[in-house]
Amino acid sequence: MCVGNQFGNFGNTDRGSASRLYREWHRANDGDTEQEDIVSSFAEFGVLVNNRHKPKDKPADTKVALGFLAPWLIGAVCLSLIPMLYSLVISFTKYNMIKPPQFVGLMNYRHMIADPRFINSLTVTLTYVIVSVPLQLVAALALAVLLDRGMRGLAFYRSAFYLPSMLGGSVAVAVLWKMVFGADGLFNAFLGIFGIDTTMSWIANPDTANWTLMALHVWQFGSPMVIFLAGLRQIPRELYEAASVDGAGTWRQFRSITLPMLSPIIFFNLVMSVINSFQTFTQAYVVSGGTGGPSDSTLFYTLYLYQQGFASLRMGYASALAWIMVLIVAALTGMNFALSKFWVHYDD
Repeated sequence: MCVGNQFGNFGNTDRGSASRLYREWHRANDGDTEQEDIVSSFAEFGVLVNNRHKPKDKPADTKVALGFLAPWLIGAVCLSLIPMLYSLVISFTKYNMIKPPQFVGLMNYRHMIADPRFINSLTVTLTYVIVSVPLQLVAALALAVLLDRGMRGLAFYRSAFYLPSMLGGSVAVAVLWKMVFGADGLFNAFLGIFGIDTTMSWIANPDTANWTLMALHVWQFGSPMVIFLAGLRQIPRELYEAASVDGAGTWRQFRSITLPMLSPIIFFNLVMSVINSFQTFTQAYVVSGGTGGPSDSTLFYTLYLYQQGFASLRMGYASALAWIMVLIVAALTGMNFALSKFWVHYDD
């Protein structure tokens, strides 16, 4: 009888495994009572030893984790949550930062409906988002597909195309953009090469001012391009090889393989770009000198909010504008999520 050899590994088993081994041994030894008692003892002992060595939760680890999270949690509560709740309260008051807030109920929200500049700022911003976001994503995807073909100097091109995303929202680039599209700017000089002689200031024309800012936004395609490029690297190359064998051309492969496989990345970039576009402020402020001109053609929603809050000291109305923007962005994001089930394909 070699009970120790047969059941020496009980210390590494759980109760279910010990029971299974015991039943197998019992069938092999035809119910020997003496050995049965010994084996049963080994099984129970093995389960007890295994349970003794199971790791237990350590309160110290939890405290360490909370210690690392504490700065972020404190910052999120003090710098985000509390100011947002305070802004919500202020939105129901008349407050100019000099006198104490005076409760006015929904007056600030009702005033928006009759405020033509609010309607105009919302129209300008929505036009900017609807036009510039798709163009930016198309440019980013096109460049990502080209860079994914394994050309030399990939790191250089990736960094060069990403650079505008870092600088595009700066004051310096906004000033440069104002000069490029001015009456004597580089854009008119470029048109002169093709015989188009014009001295129009594109940035000062109400019909074209917003379009110049859209071009600036599209130029900042580097960030979504890098994300697209990372997504393209995750698509198995075997799919393209199999499609080539079946006679699928480049366009068919792009439409049937690249777009479906990349649809979650496209959706992510779309949502983030819409949110970021609604926060456009620096470019419009610098180009128009903070007025939203010419003729309010660059009066973005955030710029109008700034004018009401910090120029006119109408903090209650500005807070109401901020919360309406939150609701609009949340509604657009929710709409994108609802529509995503028709075109976004996830791996199941």
